[in-house]
Amino acid sequence: MVNRPNSNEARLKRHKRVRAKISGSAGRPRLSVFRSLQHIYAQLIDDVKGETLVSASTVEKDFEAYGGNKSAARAVGERLAERAVAQGIAQVVFDRGGYIYHGRVQELAEGARAGGLKF
Repeated sequence: MVNRPNSNEARLKRHKRVRAKISGSAGRPRLSVFRSLQHIYAQLIDDVKGETLVSASTVEKDFEAYGGNKSAARAVGERLAERAVAQGIAQVVFDRGGYIYHGRVQELAEGARAGGLKF
């Protein structure tokens, strides 16, 4: 029998390691990314209060395109940045969630930058 490593378990270990070093505040919240096979989710979190300030994902009702590709990830990043700027948030700390900075995670970050967020 083949003993295959659990990739999600490894991702969670990487995520814990990163989370030990970064934290979000009200002035500079944490942009957290979660990626599934068919959707992508992003939220701005104030870790001091423990609350989500802004969120965007491909699961929302007004999002009509397929959520598991790079164009959808960019659209989510732009939508999140638009909502954040409306609330007066300009700077964030990027938390890639243990995923490598490539593909959909990178497109979400670039969309958020294009929308006006700085990180």
